[in-house]
Order: sequence, then C-alpha cells, then structure tokens
Amino acid sequence: MTTTQQIFFWGGLLAITIAAFALLSEILLPFIIGFAIAYMLNPLAEWLERFNISRTGAAVLIITLFGVLFLLLLLFLLPALFTQLAAFVSDLPSYIQKVHGLLIRTGGELFGGKFKTMVSPTDGNLSDLVKQATQWAANPDLLQAVWSSGMALVNFFSLLFVTPVVTFFLVKDWEKMMRKVDSWLPRQHAPTIRQLGLQIDRAIDGFIRGQALVALSLGLFYALALSLTGLNHALLIGLGAGLLSFIPFVGTLAGFVTATVTALGQFWPDYVPITMVIGIFVTGQIIEGNFLSPKIIGDRVQLHPVWLIMALFVFGYLFGFAGLLVAVPVAAALGVLVRFGLKKYLESPLYLGNTPQEPLEKACVSQSRP
Repeated sequence: MTTTQQIFFWGGLLAITIAAFALLSEILLPFIIGFAIAYMLNPLAEWLERFNISRTGAAVLIITLFGVLFLLLLLFLLPALFTQLAAFVSDLPSYIQKVHGLLIRTGGELFGGKFKTMVSPTDGNLSDLVKQATQWAANPDLLQAVWSSGMALVNFFSLLFVTPVVTFFLVKDWEKMMRKVDSWLPRQHAPTIRQLGLQIDRAIDGFIRGQALVALSLGLFYALALSLTGLNHALLIGLGAGLLSFIPFVGTLAGFVTATVTALGQFWPDYVPITMVIGIFVTGQIIEGNFLSPKIIGDRVQLHPVWLIMALFVFGYLFGFAGLLVAVPVAAALGVLVRFGLKKYLESPLYLGNTPQEPLEKACVSQSRP
C-alpha cells in the first residue's frame, strides 16, 4: 500500500468514526462513562491480580466497592448539595444587590457621582433582573419539559443500569482487548504506534487521574476551610470550585468570584471573614501550583490550558455532553501526534533541505562564536 493509499484509508476511517460519533453521541454516554471508569480502575484490577485474584474476581470486587461508594454519595452528600443549591439560588439576588450597593457607595466616594451611572443597570432594578433569571432557571415547567424528553429518560436509565455492566466487562477484559487491538496494528509501523500509544496513555493518565486527584483535594480543602469561616453554602461552593478546577484556572476563578460575592453579601462590613475567604483561595492556588500539581501530575500531561479549554469548547459544541467527556483524551492524543509529526518534520528533507545539515542547536551555537 502506497503512502497516498494509506492517507486515504486512515483519513476515511477517521471521517467515518467522527460521523458515527456525531450521529450516535446521544446514546453513547453510558459507554463513554463506562470506558472512562474502567480506564481509571484498571490499575487497581492489575494490583489485585498480584494477590492471586482472578481478573473476573477483581472486576467483581472493584465494581461492588465502587457501587457502594456511589450509593453512599447519593444518600449523604447529594441531598446536602441540593439543599444548599436551592438556598443559594434563593439568596443570590440579595447578595448581588448588596454587592451592587457596596460598589456604588465605594465607587462614588472614590470617583464621584458618575460612577453610579456606570455600574447601575439602565433598565429596572438589578435585584429584579437577577430574580427573573433565577426564577427562569428554576422554572418547574421548564425543568419538567426537559425531563419529560424521552432521550433524557433513556440516558438516565442507561447511566443507572448500563454503565455498571459496561464498566464490569471492560475491567474484566481490558488486557484481552489491548492484545486484540495490538494484533490489528500494521506490522511495519507497530513499534512506532505502540510508542505513540504509550505516550498518549501517559498524557491521559497524568491528566485524568492526576487532575481528578488534584480537583478532589482542592474541593475538600475549599469546602472544609470555607465551612470553618461560617460562609453560607460553603459545601456547594467549595466542592464546585474543586471539581471545576479539572479545567485549569476555571474552577478557582469561578469559586473565588462566587465565594467573594457570597462573603460580601453575608458578612459586610466585617472584614475578617471576607479576608479569610479570599485568603483560602489564594492558599489553595499556592498549594495546587507548588505542591499538588508538581507532585501528582508533574510533566506528564504537556497540555497547555488554552489548548485544553479550546478542545472542551469545540467538542462540547460539536458533540454535546458526550463531546465534553472525550475532549481531554482526544486533546491529549492530538498533542502527542502533533509533537510526533513536528519532530518528523524537523528531521525531514522538507525542513532540512537536500543537503545534510547539523542539528539546529549546534548551528546556533557555532554561529554565535567569533
């Protein structure tokens, strides 16, 4: 098979895969989540096999423990989060109204009367606008219309019943599947593809497992620390900020803004708890940047935050929620492939020309010498 034929073959296969994913994205959710969970749990199954536990037994034990933890989460944590979410939606208009009034008073003292015109809404009262937005978001008719969709019910029951089954079989047969995939590789390029696969696995593993552990650690830290300050809805804000930190900078920024607005609305004019809330997020960023990420993730990911955010937006826009779930692995894989392609380009005659040339680093050094 010529190079042109290979390009057409793999390009056509990629196009078919993308088209199939776009067409079936609404029903692929339990399979994608099941695959992601199995990927994260596979090292645990390999560890259990060292104790002479069969792969099937390891899969049964892991899925059972995972199911018990999930049920405990549903019974104890989610009700508290929903309660705080309802209270937060109810209290948000008053918080924003208070912060708005504080901005007008402080800005008026610093910049004069024109500042009030700059920050005041032109139509109606800000509190009324926020109340309308929150009432629209919490509209029972709207929620009922979304929930009554047949696809929503299908996805719910699929996640509830299909995902555990998919996860079990994937954990059980993971090694067999990897060997089967390896047997399909073109023999001539199999070593190169295996090496690229290891690099992709390293990047995905570093981000998903590493960033998940960082996000969980930050969420627990924020939730506990904010609770100690007496901040309202501390559990919701703290865990939300931690989980959203799966996307670099987004979680911390969203949590910081939400917590600061809540603290100003709740504690003003008491500066001490407001300063403590701000300090918690500063401390969280210091811990994450200097200890958690370097120790847990290190340099394995090599995903620039801008590249990651763009991938999430693009895949979310094209494929919906299923696209968001595959955005990070695909971005990591594309990053590895782009670096590999760039390396080959820099070693090729297309870049170097037809005559042999010394490496770029040595050329630069030699040119700088007198």
